[in-house]
Amino acid sequence: MSSPTETNPALIASELRGVLGALVRRLRAEHRFPLSHGAVLGRLDREGARSVSELAQAERVKPQSMAQTVSELEADGLVVRRPDPLDRRRSPVELTAEGSLALEADRRRREGWLAHAISSELSPREQGVLSDAVVLLRRLVESS
Repeated sequence: MSSPTETNPALIASELRGVLGALVRRLRAEHRFPLSHGAVLGRLDREGARSVSELAQAERVKPQSMAQTVSELEADGLVVRRPDPLDRRRSPVELTAEGSLALEADRRRREGWLAHAISSELSPREQGVLSDAVVLLRRLVESS
């Protein structure tokens, strides 16, 4: 027998929002640096050098806010801006070696907590259900 939440998309959305918010807050507590900094470092790691405006658009923030974030990361030695050899007006932002190391350490810390919680709190069957849920959540994130 299914619960009302299982069949009511509005209730599922409400509960999912609450649970994901709590999970994000818990993961945020494991961060070495602010979430916005981690998001930029992660994007640069996955996608390579990007302009400040490209980063702002991808992270859905104002270019001025992203410029501030990039400046802070640059001051910490985690990113660098290099003139584009083909277009001197552009200065794409890229990770430094120190930025890559800091990002990897941060990921290990957060994923270590989460992996431990999954293995210690969930049965093998529940872990399989969670694995299936990740696929569904990714589909929701990618929907328009």
